[in-house]
Amino acid sequence: MIQRKQSIWLLVAALLNSGVFFFDLYRADGIPPVRVADNFPSLLIALIMTALPLITIFMFRNRKRQARMTMVCVLDNSIFTSFMLSRITRLDNAVPPPVNGNYWIGAVLPVAAIIFLVLAAIGIRGDEKLVRSTDRLR
Repeated sequence: MIQRKQSIWLLVAALLNSGVFFFDLYRADGIPPVRVADNFPSLLIALIMTALPLITIFMFRNRKRQARMTMVCVLDNSIFTSFMLSRITRLDNAVPPPVNGNYWIGAVLPVAAIIFLVLAAIGIRGDEKLVRSTDRLR
């Protein structure tokens, strides 16, 4: 069913992931802000990262596949976060390095989305256990 609580967690995760398109990832003095649209691989990963939770919502008939897709979403968010951190580390190691740099809202959104994806995975696992327990009663 679409009205399960894990569907809400997946929708929130997709909304948080879509926020990386609107907010900067990193801002530093003397250089332009780091955005997702500036780098094609990060743009591609961010598009996948946003679309997968929305697709996963409609896999409610096959809970095992939905649970696997949720874990793929967590993996994709982790890949995006590590890719973003490596881009920013290369900026900090540039000659001359930026004087002041700060992570911006876009850098925090994928990490928050991972939390909601884990909550969705826990909910999917709970539904699977509930269905198994009712099958034993038949």
